[in-house]
Amino acid sequence: MMHLDCGPCVVRDWNLSDKRSLVGIANNRNIWRNLTHRFPHPYTDADADLWFALLEKIPERTHWAIAVEQEVVGGIGFERGEGVHARSAHFGYWLGQPYWGRGIITAAVCATSAHIFEHFDLERLEAAVFEWNPASMRVLEKCGFVREGVLRRSILKDGQLIDSVLYARVRGD
Repeated sequence: MMHLDCGPCVVRDWNLSDKRSLVGIANNRNIWRNLTHRFPHPYTDADADLWFALLEKIPERTHWAIAVEQEVVGGIGFERGEGVHARSAHFGYWLGQPYWGRGIITAAVCATSAHIFEHFDLERLEAAVFEWNPASMRVLEKCGFVREGVLRRSILKDGQLIDSVLYARVRGD
């Protein structure tokens, strides 16, 4: 059972009772614009149901809710690599727009990435950030992630072809 006290927030397991909060906070175009194609917009009750069904199928807990005062305000987690990438993972997070600029996501990213290295057999976490999201780049840098490169014209989002900036944190950083 995951429960990380991060100061301004808690990172914890998802619960079915989070559905109302999840739909309310995730149904935001500005959040969708910074995430991959797997995060829908608009975000509906049916999307939340699919999310909870997916969580049930994952053999180990690798995705968690970010909560402030018991209310879900975002999500954070990782997906393990396979084969030759088995010791690496894709790391990602999102935060509801009303909570931006409060240090919540920085606290969650720092605590959760440390937790992952303590409890999972991984050597590397990597996160790709869309070029128009410098705030997310600053979060990663504050939490020990290093900018490794730019994947030029690698993302088609919202009708635009843009760069993606690759960040990584390795065990011991």
